[in-house]
Amino acid sequence: MPTTVLEPVPSTARAISTRYGGRFAPDMLRNAFCSACNLFGLCPPCSLATTEADGRPAVTFTRRKVMAGQDLHAQGDTFDCIYAVRCGVLKSTVKLSAHRGQICGFHMAGDVFGLDGVADGTHATTTTALEDSHVCVIAYAPLIDLTGRDPSLQRRLGRLMSEEISRGNRMLLLLGTSSAQERLAAFLLDLSRRFDALGYSARDFNLRMARSDIASFLGLTLETVCRTFALFQHQGLLQIDNRRIQFTDLESFSSRFEALLRAR
Repeated sequence: MPTTVLEPVPSTARAISTRYGGRFAPDMLRNAFCSACNLFGLCPPCSLATTEADGRPAVTFTRRKVMAGQDLHAQGDTFDCIYAVRCGVLKSTVKLSAHRGQICGFHMAGDVFGLDGVADGTHATTTTALEDSHVCVIAYAPLIDLTGRDPSLQRRLGRLMSEEISRGNRMLLLLGTSSAQERLAAFLLDLSRRFDALGYSARDFNLRMARSDIASFLGLTLETVCRTFALFQHQGLLQIDNRRIQFTDLESFSSRFEALLRAR
């Protein structure tokens, strides 16, 4: 997989302070100016950054490192922040019972998540790092205060909420009407687009999540996911080496399965 590094866009930016109520341990957080972030212009909150009259950043994000396997927040935790992924991959899980959970999302660089807590003031999911990750922590109360003075930020926040609703609706449609092959194909094509948007190869990438996580997300059994991967490889659509995925013909794969999904 290519190791393209996204260069920061030179700019002076105003970020959103998350030094909010002193809730976070200093050793877990450090200030980070948006203009120094390699996701500047890609991460939605950063792309809205504006400049004070004197050209200096007015407030800052803070950054938190989340080690692989560590929870960023738990289901039922008090909601006061949303998050933007700077690097790494995380998953969000809804606990259904003491021994059963449902993965409802994977978050990669540039993604913003955590808006599930707006409704009732608590997080509806537990978000866990799949690998060592860094997230920008954005305090929601100051953010909302800022939207009252920044119409462009208000519109962007509204779009973020709308995108979460649309993503949920698409997932319901996928789970309710699609076969196992179509579900897995749609998942892989979505990952392909997301890696491409980050400057990596759309045709050759490593899965950051286990097969069992994919099965949970797609509403399938682990055996079905493994069997479908094997079928795609047998059909010559993919080359698979553990977690490495290579499309033999991405355009044909895309046209074949997107046509089926559009027809439903």
